[in-house]
Amino acid sequence: MQNYLQLISLLKKYKKSFCIAVGAMLIASLFRVFELSLLVPLVDRIFNNRQIIVPNQIPPFLADIIHYLNNIDSRVLFKLMPFVVLIGMLVKHAFIYFYQYLINDITQKIIRDLRQKLYIKLQSLSLDYFSKRKTGELMSRITYDVGIINNAVSYSVTDLFVQSFTLLGFFVTVFTIHFKAALVIFFVFPMIIFPLVMIGRKLRKLSKSSQQRMADINTILLETISGVRVVKAFSTEEYEIDRFRHKNHDFYKLAMKRIKRLLLLPPITELFGAICGIIMILWLGKQVMDGALSFGIFMLFFACIMSTINPIKKLGNVNAVTQQALSANERIHEVLEEEPTVKEKPQAIDIGPIRNEISLKDVTFSYSDTDDWVLRNINLDINVGQLVAIVGPTGTGKSTLVNLIPRFYDPQKGTVGIDGMDLREVTFKSLRSQIGIVSQETFLFNDTVKANIAYGNPNVPQDQIERAAQQAYAHRFIVQMPQQYNTIIGDRGFRLSGGEKQRIAIARAIVKNAPILILDEATSQLDSESERFVQEALDKLMQDRTVIAIAHRLSTIRQADKIIVLELGQIVGQGKHEELLVSCSLYKRLYETQFQM
Repeated sequence: MQNYLQLISLLKKYKKSFCIAVGAMLIASLFRVFELSLLVPLVDRIFNNRQIIVPNQIPPFLADIIHYLNNIDSRVLFKLMPFVVLIGMLVKHAFIYFYQYLINDITQKIIRDLRQKLYIKLQSLSLDYFSKRKTGELMSRITYDVGIINNAVSYSVTDLFVQSFTLLGFFVTVFTIHFKAALVIFFVFPMIIFPLVMIGRKLRKLSKSSQQRMADINTILLETISGVRVVKAFSTEEYEIDRFRHKNHDFYKLAMKRIKRLLLLPPITELFGAICGIIMILWLGKQVMDGALSFGIFMLFFACIMSTINPIKKLGNVNAVTQQALSANERIHEVLEEEPTVKEKPQAIDIGPIRNEISLKDVTFSYSDTDDWVLRNINLDINVGQLVAIVGPTGTGKSTLVNLIPRFYDPQKGTVGIDGMDLREVTFKSLRSQIGIVSQETFLFNDTVKANIAYGNPNVPQDQIERAAQQAYAHRFIVQMPQQYNTIIGDRGFRLSGGEKQRIAIARAIVKNAPILILDEATSQLDSESERFVQEALDKLMQDRTVIAIAHRLSTIRQADKIIVLELGQIVGQGKHEELLVSCSLYKRLYETQFQM
């Protein structure tokens, strides 16, 4: 029930427009019934020149209308009929156009708002959420799942009201004409409801599986397109094609199961109509021959019964699409209801520029709720202006430690602070505006060189961007590009080498001009020539800043004010280079194997 309410609540924001649209649907549906009702005077009075006979006791106003039609000259009625039909059609289609426009406008606004809401939610979630989810799956929630909601709102909601109103109009008509005969419908009607409900439930399960398969397809697409260099380098095209083929075929099989059940809806409703039609002909046909019922009224009754087939069929489709939408809605709300593990307090304050130190006090951290600690009992002070290098074997928690400083994660125990203030008490923006990060995995956007350097600072003047590029030793290769600083660099900087991407990332950090700089193995994946350029750029970038550098091949490690040695998530040594060579066996071994010139 909650899932239904969540789906319906999407209309709440636009309830005024929706109510107007529903009113227009009601009027359009009445005109549909009205068009069919014109069969009575057309057949009985105009062509047969006979009286209209209704066996039931009908309301006085209808009796007056029939009395008037029975007494009007058939030739006059013949001349009036085309104008009445034409006006009725014009009014009906005017209201159809009006409600369809309103519903589509509401639908597009809902989809716009829902995608925006999902995107805002994703931006608010902590990094640990993304480490547990596939990117393609999250993309599928915003694209494929929201598209299913689109169908549910634009088509199903419209059909729900239009077909219900139309069905109600036909039911009122047949009950007015012949009450006993109309009761037959309600004996046959349950025969169609049960299979429709069962099919709808199955479709909901199939839809959820289909949405997961589409997420898998999106994941493969994202991985193989963004990692096309790796695919080509390892000649794994056939492997990736085969992997995609299997996922694509799985989606096809589920789609066909869904289609197979959808195709059952028309014959079920057609059978319902045929049964009703046969009963009506056998029962009411005799009354027409006996003169107790006029032929026109019989035709109207029969036409109304047959006309209920299409609305019932569409209402069956409404149930099917709604079940699919409910499944999509569940997946969407899984994201919307997710809570970030790292939250900004409502009363958080802006922190001023760093004046004294960054401190970690008794910090213990794990990525899970188990006791598998990545960091344990970390105590560290980094003074303003210091260059602090962090070294240690792979997987010992170096990147995790520096990720606590911009508060990408919160420690389970202990505190991380700046100038004595716990980072949990300050705003994200004021904290992260003070931190520049250059990592080994440089991410660039599919935009211009200029936009990537100025990212986060869109109003930076061109001369400042060029000056930053020169300091990062990037200006020379940028001006050789086709459109220089306005050159689109491709997805994730596809058109650039590793060293070029790294230098643009350094230029971006220079433009940001943050007082705290984090270098996460910034030269570890570069060749010797690229490393030399990048290292020179980093040397300029580090001037007059507080620097925390995860060292891999950094030549600056010897000049570091403090070197932190990590092993199994614990600090096993800290001090200057010469001190650690004597006091820390792990550092001596790392230095001899990785840093000895």
